[in-house]
Amino acid sequence: MQQATHTAINNIVIVGGGTAGWITAALLAAEHNVDKGQLAHSPKLNITLIESPDVATIGVGEGTWPSMRNTLDKIGISETEFIRQCDASFKQGSRFIHWQYDDTEHTKPFGSNQYLHPFSLPHGHQELDLCPFWLPHSDKVSFAQAVSNQDTLTQLGLAPKTIATPEYHFQNNYGYHLDAGKFSQLLMQHCTEKLGIKYIRDHVSQVHSHANGDIESLATKEHGVILGDMFIDCSGTKSLLLGEHFNVPFLSQKAVLFNDSALAIQVPYTEENSPIASCTLSTAQPNGWIWDIGLPTRKGVGYVYSSAHCSDDEAEQTLRAYLANDTSTKPQSASSNALDSRKQECRKLNINPGYHAKCWQNNCIAIGMAAGFIEPLEASALALVEWTANTLATQLPTHRGVMDTIAQRVNERYERHWQQIIDFLKLHYVVSRREVDGYWRDHREAASIPERLQQQLELWRYQAPSSHDISYKEPLFPAASFQYVLYGMGFNTALPTHIKPSQQQVAQRLFSENQQKIHALSQSLPSNRDLLNKVRQFGFPKI
Repeated sequence: MQQATHTAINNIVIVGGGTAGWITAALLAAEHNVDKGQLAHSPKLNITLIESPDVATIGVGEGTWPSMRNTLDKIGISETEFIRQCDASFKQGSRFIHWQYDDTEHTKPFGSNQYLHPFSLPHGHQELDLCPFWLPHSDKVSFAQAVSNQDTLTQLGLAPKTIATPEYHFQNNYGYHLDAGKFSQLLMQHCTEKLGIKYIRDHVSQVHSHANGDIESLATKEHGVILGDMFIDCSGTKSLLLGEHFNVPFLSQKAVLFNDSALAIQVPYTEENSPIASCTLSTAQPNGWIWDIGLPTRKGVGYVYSSAHCSDDEAEQTLRAYLANDTSTKPQSASSNALDSRKQECRKLNINPGYHAKCWQNNCIAIGMAAGFIEPLEASALALVEWTANTLATQLPTHRGVMDTIAQRVNERYERHWQQIIDFLKLHYVVSRREVDGYWRDHREAASIPERLQQQLELWRYQAPSSHDISYKEPLFPAASFQYVLYGMGFNTALPTHIKPSQQQVAQRLFSENQQKIHALSQSLPSNRDLLNKVRQFGFPKI
């Protein structure tokens, strides 16, 4: 039967749970079925989530962007509850260690082969772009230290707020580190108990189509046929609907970004109150990089690498050598719990870097890894889940007749987001000056660098990155992100040829204000660990 174009979109079926599925369900319900935190008596949408009982979440620990605060607030989860139930901690950015040059080089500015990509935009960014005014002084102070207080404060291990700060408010912008498995469990509980989401644990065995190609229903093993007006694919890398059913092409990016493997392990702290880093630590290795995420009860650590450049055994040796040098988890005695972690098996994760050519086909949209995944660098995966789910929730078609127009608009933005993600991640590797290992040299081969990025790099040799370099509104990464990475890596941009004295005065004031803020916050903010302990004991005040 041909599906009528005037069919109202009332019945939503989500295939797959995990973080992507449950966030999507929650945002749809919050937008259409909930008013001031209360479920409506006659909800507009009937939302059903089908999750296979055999699919386990990865659960190695994930990083989020500050956008997650808005998501949690919108769907009605308190920050105190989230932190307590998800073993969450505060994240203020990503610190990159040993990315700029080989470890054997020591005579470099500031005596430190590391930099921070913070979550805060440069101080006074709405008033003046400080980059041209910092460039003449780049040999004296790093860009992040000059324009942001988070570089210094994260080195001190300080939290982004105090216990007196209301939920989701801050002194410094922040996201979270969290246990992915516990987060999915909290979302499922919240969706089913408070947002009216129907939850089915079952296998999808067949997809039935309308004559026009739309999905009409899904057959399940135990619950029969599930009808829907729109279907959301959150089935992970399997991409059951978008990839397998609709055969939307997959665009591999392995020739650009080589990492296709990861080894992950969970490591307990040596001491119960060991410090918790307030940023993701990303440490360059011979054939990839190691993530180090501090949660209240443990660390999540993993090595992301290219199988074309090293074997799994070599990667595991690199990861265990890193852990052996980590004083926060290093065993103090033969009976230490930390010693046992060295005997734990690493969990192997396979990565197929790339994305499907579109996320929305007919009456189906893919969200999360069902649409694509590159690698965990800069933690863009959950941010893209949030963007897609929010976009769907706010632009959900009222009926089938307008769906294709909205789908085209979403697909265009989706493509631009992926292009920017690829360029931004590749930038980290291209501007590195590591020479010893072939992995890093191969990343700088021109054939592996997208033409868009090559053009931008040539431009940035003469002028600093700016909003003029980004051709669309609301990008995932603003111009400041490119500035933090470029200049954190020691990239050279020609000095500005003309600076107005009036602007120089404004810049000097902003630089001075930032230093004053660093001093004030360093005196008033607690450590990450201290604040998390207080959250567990007292909770944050409600807004």
